Amino acid sequence: MAANNGYLGVTPPISTNESSVREKEVTDTLMDELRRQGTFESEEEAKTREIVLGRVAALVKKFVRRVSITRGLSEAAANAAGGKIFTYGSYRLGVHGPGSDIDTLCVVPKHVSREDFFDVFEDMLKETEGVTEASGVPDAYVPLIKAKISGIPLDLVMARLALSAIPDDLSLQDDNLLRNLDERCVRSLNGSRVTDEILRLVPNVTVFRDSLRCIKLWAQRRAIYSNVNGFLGGVAWAMLVARICQLYPNAIAGAIVSRFFIIIYQWSWPQPVLLKQIEDGPLPVRVWNPKLYPADRAHRMPIITPAYPSMCATHNVSASTQMIMTEEFKKGSEIVDRVIIGKASWSELFSKHDFFHKYRYYLQVIASTGSQELQTKWAGTVESRIRQLVMKLEYVDSLTLAHPFIKGFEQVSYCLSDEEVRAVAQGDISEAIAKRKKEEIEGKEGASAVYSTTFYIGLAIEPRQPGAVGPRKLDISYPTTEFTKLVKMWEKYDDATMGIVVRHIRSTALPDYVFDEGERQPRSGQKRPKTSKNVDKSNNTSPDMPNKKRRASNSVSESLATAPLPAQPFKAAQNGVASAAAIPSPTTLTAAPSSNGIYTSNVKDPSQIKSPQLPFGENVAVATSAGAQ
Repeated sequence: MAANNGYLGVTPPISTNESSVREKEVTDTLMDELRRQGTFESEEEAKTREIVLGRVAALVKKFVRRVSITRGLSEAAANAAGGKIFTYGSYRLGVHGPGSDIDTLCVVPKHVSREDFFDVFEDMLKETEGVTEASGVPDAYVPLIKAKISGIPLDLVMARLALSAIPDDLSLQDDNLLRNLDERCVRSLNGSRVTDEILRLVPNVTVFRDSLRCIKLWAQRRAIYSNVNGFLGGVAWAMLVARICQLYPNAIAGAIVSRFFIIIYQWSWPQPVLLKQIEDGPLPVRVWNPKLYPADRAHRMPIITPAYPSMCATHNVSASTQMIMTEEFKKGSEIVDRVIIGKASWSELFSKHDFFHKYRYYLQVIASTGSQELQTKWAGTVESRIRQLVMKLEYVDSLTLAHPFIKGFEQVSYCLSDEEVRAVAQGDISEAIAKRKKEEIEGKEGASAVYSTTFYIGLAIEPRQPGAVGPRKLDISYPTTEFTKLVKMWEKYDDATMGIVVRHIRSTALPDYVFDEGERQPRSGQKRPKTSKNVDKSNNTSPDMPNKKRRASNSVSESLATAPLPAQPFKAAQNGVASAAAIPSPTTLTAAPSSNGIYTSNVKDPSQIKSPQLPFGENVAVATSAGAQ
């Protein structure tokens, strides 16, 4: 689908040349490596997915018919009411891997309600042969049913259109279908509409898929694939790759991947990445517009969805996560450069991240409860707010970076006493507790299981200034205390059953579970400090930290002050306030943007970047010219 001006996208291509012989060779080796890395599913699994989707499509029609009859429709009208499924996300884009779920949208007519979806359809799913899981999450931002059919996981969402029947040839491309829908239905439809629009806006779908499969694997391995933690999610990565495909319409995957790293590294953020011009539509809803909305102007790396209503898919990006991703783009570019000249292999691009080797200090954020079901909700709530903690940490003097890890580590600990429960909730899991099995606590009075999820944030501290003497101090008690207050504001928070602890640890005290087998470097003659001695349980200060109130300081400390630990199994300190904590005056990490135009760059000036560079004759400024705004 070429635009009226003869090209796809908001600017002309950088180059319309065919790929070179060498680029074709490295594309072949890239595809071989992606197969070796296990990113493609087997033919058998692909067939199973098609069969499962066929069964779900039939079940949706049956569900609509059943509800239609109960609403008093005639047999003929109930049969004609229809119902249709659409896939979206990685499956629809064609970049899913083995075992990945299928995002599935169920479109139903106006007389079928959301309650019917979670009552009638969920029960019908449970009764279907081959279904091993089916559980509704009606309170989610996009309400869904999680299911597993014949071993294939599915996330099913629903949209009710203002139509009396859903025809088999229905297309969701018409913006008018969004009229008179509630917000949840618009959100449900948006996933499918965005995915389809991305596929319509790339010049060659096969090249796009091969390139995206590579970038997706790279981002996962480098631990920068997570929308909730302030990095980019699947849709944002897809839109970035799609934009590079538009700029090189005749290139193949190896060339696209090479240009991807160079161009995105040099991108003039916060200039937005657009696949097409932003359009108005029939709804009274907000469309992304930094000229109108200050919140949109604050987006650091805006990547804008192409389907109406256009939204920013990257509003979670912070100063720290932007710095981390920019550095990874540069590293990726250097590796691909060496691959093209034959001095490196593609496997180097997919090497594992070094997050747990990178920093001297880490923050542990530990969410804990006494039941699996409650833990899923509580840990999810805490995780969704970690980026707020990262943004608060960015204002601390002498902290140059707060680096969130993209997933939490789940543990179940079987405790024999309240004292053990308290210790586990504070992150102190002794060897005895770690080895204890469920059977060992059954029937014992006072025994219980503690479910905990631990999230990590790496802390980069400013280097010591030349000539500086004496101990350095870094006080992060204010952001950590504010964070604990924030998570406790959750409407379902219960002080008696949920625990939240934020504490710092040295890299030497990181638990073994964060490393792969054999990954941990032996610590030369240095014993790993025992957690019980390493952290003061009463106020979570390290042993060499004075327990009295100190003056606020702009200097940095070898030891860090954080917020207090809970004194009861799942209770944090009174009101979450650190009585012995000095509060530093907030200082931002980045200079305030100047007022020269809407899109002021907040990273280094691209014109002064010497490396990496596009091949001779290709100009990145084409993609970021005024026409792209």
